[in-house]
Amino acid sequence: MLAFVIRRVFIGLFVLLVASVFVFVLVAESGNPLATLQADPGVTQATIRQAAAQLHLNQPLVQRYWYWFSHLLRGDFGTSYSGQPIGSELGQSLVATLKMVIPATIISTILAVITGVLSAVRQYSVWDNISTGLAYLFYSTPVFVLAILLKDFVAIPINNAVGNTVFYTIGESSIGNTGGLLSSIGNQFSHAVLPVLTLVLITYAAWSRYQRAAMLEVLNSDYLRLARSKGLKPSRVLIRHALRNALIPLTTIVALDFAVIVGGAVVTETVYGWQGMGRLLLNGLTGPVSPDVNVVLAWLMVVAAVVVAFNVLADVLYAVLDPRIRYA
Repeated sequence: MLAFVIRRVFIGLFVLLVASVFVFVLVAESGNPLATLQADPGVTQATIRQAAAQLHLNQPLVQRYWYWFSHLLRGDFGTSYSGQPIGSELGQSLVATLKMVIPATIISTILAVITGVLSAVRQYSVWDNISTGLAYLFYSTPVFVLAILLKDFVAIPINNAVGNTVFYTIGESSIGNTGGLLSSIGNQFSHAVLPVLTLVLITYAAWSRYQRAAMLEVLNSDYLRLARSKGLKPSRVLIRHALRNALIPLTTIVALDFAVIVGGAVVTETVYGWQGMGRLLLNGLTGPVSPDVNVVLAWLMVVAAVVVAFNVLADVLYAVLDPRIRYA
């Protein structure tokens, strides 16, 4: 098992190295980052030359890549066009996004497994029809529409009924909150409920369909019929034999979608006023120098690292769920 994990980690690091080359070349060749400045008649040539020197645009592509990659290995993401270190801003954005994405992923996975398994076991029952209908409803609803509905029909009525702010509809935390540790945790929890709920409803809806399909395929397999014919308890057949194998496809989907959510939560962050990874990318693409090359590169590499890391984690979970993989 240890050799399997080490092998997967080295493969992941190699993939990340290759990804860094593609990311840098694609960003470097995607356009002229100084086009906005050059099109502005009020910007002097000295300012343009200074921006070009700051982005190392006067150097060969290979040299520029090595300069960027060597600093990246030291944890230096460079500076944005405004002169601010990207590392600190990137860390704050990543923490803000993870405060939404991690609890949403955990809750969505649990709900998807429960509803998917029950729908498969009780196929075409009332429960299956209701869960399927709700899944399609949430999955087909745009994120910004769902977020606005939760604000208008959940948070505001509850806040008005209680006479106090129970669920905040904007921001990550209240400014000037000095009530101690418990008060700070409660305050951040109240701010996170709606964004997390929005992501949960969207992601669980799709994941539950994958879980239902995988569970139905396993329930109709020959080895499960053999387990039943041996007289094993239905609960043991369902949990130990069926569910364990049916979790493998969902593991793949969750591992891939986690990175997608981390990088693509811009709509949720915008509606709820969170300064996360999505907003960081949007600011990097719409700043005074468009795109802000170092910001876009940092964002892409972090998302690529998350993709690789969770694919390695998925490979390890495959081996845990299916012993045939680690002994292959």
